[in-house]
Amino acid sequence: MKNLNPKIFDKDIEKSSTRKGYGEGLLEAGRKNKNVVALCADLTHSTYTHFFADEFPERFIQVGVAEQNLATVGSGMATMGKIPFISSYAMFSPGRNWEQIRTTIAFNNVNVKIVGSHAGVSVGSDGGTHQAIEDIALMRVIPRMIVLSPCDAIEAKKATIEASKIKGPVYLRLARNDTPIITTEKTPFEIGKAQTVFEPKSKLQIGIIATGPLLYGAIISAKELDEKGIGVKVLNLATIKPLDEKAIISLAKETKGIVTVEDHQKIGGMGSAVAELLSQKYPTKIEFIGVDNKFGQSGTPEELLKLYGLDTNSIKKAVKNLLK
Repeated sequence: MKNLNPKIFDKDIEKSSTRKGYGEGLLEAGRKNKNVVALCADLTHSTYTHFFADEFPERFIQVGVAEQNLATVGSGMATMGKIPFISSYAMFSPGRNWEQIRTTIAFNNVNVKIVGSHAGVSVGSDGGTHQAIEDIALMRVIPRMIVLSPCDAIEAKKATIEASKIKGPVYLRLARNDTPIITTEKTPFEIGKAQTVFEPKSKLQIGIIATGPLLYGAIISAKELDEKGIGVKVLNLATIKPLDEKAIISLAKETKGIVTVEDHQKIGGMGSAVAELLSQKYPTKIEFIGVDNKFGQSGTPEELLKLYGLDTNSIKKAVKNLLK
């Protein structure tokens, strides 16, 4: 747990949203590279794109409620040498404009960064229509698309800056609500690399692979299990595509099974990607923590995580199931 937040197990741990981390990262990327531009679909403050728009109004375009245009205008700007970050709620981008993303951005292999905020049932009271729990599946299936799912605001900032430096399409998945700050400025981050964030004191038995803000619940679960003699190692998979195959296979080889944790449908999500890899390279028992073929609904984030089996009790139960 080197270089993680020293207050990670404290009740007063700092919190912020990954969407705010994106806003801060976009602003920094814009200051470093004049070709970075931002486009938004009438959700500038909700996606924290206003940080960039306020400082660089001449490099910001308000597309309005027109997500298909958001993608195609971004594609055109990338063709002219710009580095567009296009942002909206994930339910609308990539949800509403998937074909435009596929054809005008990925098929043409242009340098557009798609930013989907308010992903997962943890969005809360906005309800099932606005809770994107299918977006990982939609984006990881597209050739050439890199898929990033940062665990906290600091990692989201780093992911945004790194996305601005690489050429080609990138999808950045963000959450709405404030969640615990797990990492620090010194925590390593590299696109395509997973990071070990919890090592047990007791004998290692099970591995957890988590993505996004639910990583915090995975770490808390692992600590509580470790205190009861069940050793669990936790891997932060901030890059869902391309997978860090070496780290995932290594974890499978040193454990009796893997639990995957994500705020997304079980079908087609990060857990599916891990299962696809391990089925070919190192067949392993897997328990999947995710939404089980259902739509979201209104409620507090805490209520919904419990209802859909994404909370710490569900994670601990999944670990114990693998040990039976």
